[in-house]
Amino acid sequence: MHRTLALAEENYYWPRMRDDVEAYVKTCLVCQQDKTEQRVLTGLLEPLSIPERPWESISMDFIMGLPKSEGCNIIMVVVDRISKYGIFIPSPAKCPAEVAAPLFLKHVVKYWGLPKTIVSDRDGRFIGRF
Repeated sequence: MHRTLALAEENYYWPRMRDDVEAYVKTCLVCQQDKTEQRVLTGLLEPLSIPERPWESISMDFIMGLPKSEGCNIIMVVVDRISKYGIFIPSPAKCPAEVAAPLFLKHVVKYWGLPKTIVSDRDGRFIGRF
């Protein structure tokens, strides 16, 4: 928008010129395709460390959108990263951190202890009060 406005101001002037140029640039397909990216570049991905023993590091996620069965339509999936052993925990339709944490304690920590690291997709349930 700034380049187009500068070029137009060299030879022309009219009231509300800035607004008209801004509206034109927002609807111009060529302008949108030529626009430079303004986002900060993200960092490089780092490989995960290899766990030394089973259940030291786990990964967690939810499978959602399943048909309802006995009041549950979500499955919390917990997988040990070294043995690839998976635990599938049926969860209620609404499964906030207050519900997910006791299920995790009952089905995972009770049998294998508390893991050192948990890998997740940064779901709000995991990064909040879980």
